[in-house]
Amino acid sequence: MAYLSKDLSVLAYANGFTLWHYTTPDLASVVDTTGYFNPAAQMLRVGDIVIANVDTAGSMKAGLFLVSANANGIVDVNDLTQIGSADSR
Repeated sequence: MAYLSKDLSVLAYANGFTLWHYTTPDLASVVDTTGYFNPAAQMLRVGDIVIANVDTAGSMKAGLFLVSANANGIVDVNDLTQIGSADSR
């Protein structure tokens, strides 16, 4: 799949920082590819954090992406910092 604007929403905004939420059936390794968020380049700023639910059609994971670069319409986020781990029970 690809980035869908309807799946990105603002959770909070303060002091030039925005906390976002994004949900997608895409794998985290796809979402953190440079350019994935290019259609949102005018909204995302370096330092923003995206809380994400990824692989929603499979083994859903949740985590954080940091917007690490946004220049000339090219957006890059760091690799997913996963929240939680496998449920052992």
